[in-house]
Amino acid sequence: MFCLNESHRFYLCAGATDMRKGFDALCGVVITQMGRDPLSGEVFIFANKAATTIKLLHWERGGLVLYHKRLASGRFSFPRYDSQKQSYSLPWHDLVLLIEGISLEKVRYLKRYKKTS
Repeated sequence: MFCLNESHRFYLCAGATDMRKGFDALCGVVITQMGRDPLSGEVFIFANKAATTIKLLHWERGGLVLYHKRLASGRFSFPRYDSQKQSYSLPWHDLVLLIEGISLEKVRYLKRYKKTS
């Protein structure tokens, strides 16, 4: 069951990933390239070189889940990032826009109240 939401933390892997990789190989990328724990409950996003396919790797109670989307036409538009980092955090709403084909380059966020802990 698809249960990702804004309570999760999302990390986009910098650079292209071979989309033939499965659960174990993607866990290896999370550990070695992103420096994170694949069993942390965070969601890890991978894209191919052509930006036509993405995979999301996520640990849920009981096991790993892999979501895979391949576009029939067009490309995903990824946000810019600091080239010094190997991965970067992506908010839930940006992930939804990315999957729906909305360019993150032209999105303008309006000021909203945010409760701080």
